[in-house]
Amino acid sequence: MNRSELVAAIAERAEVTRKDADAMVAALAEVAGEVVSKGDERITIPGFLTFERTHRKARSARNPQTGEPIQIPAGYSVKVTAGSKLKEAAKGK
Repeated sequence: MNRSELVAAIAERAEVTRKDADAMVAALAEVAGEVVSKGDERITIPGFLTFERTHRKARSARNPQTGEPIQIPAGYSVKVTAGSKLKEAAKGK
């Protein structure tokens, strides 16, 4: 499902216009980005998803073409965890 299909499904279920549904999707993405960029808290939608920023340590790796060792600097990533209702839905229940 792409963004336009998601917006159409939300508009239908929430009985709002597609324009309003698109604004809701954009607002959710914006808020999630702001919270994750701060890194001091996480977003939890009970039973559905949890978004949080994680720290990755610096590590060594190898260039696959040359085999030379390279250093990958420390950085941040986003961890997305499925909630119980989403896990059950994935099982087909």
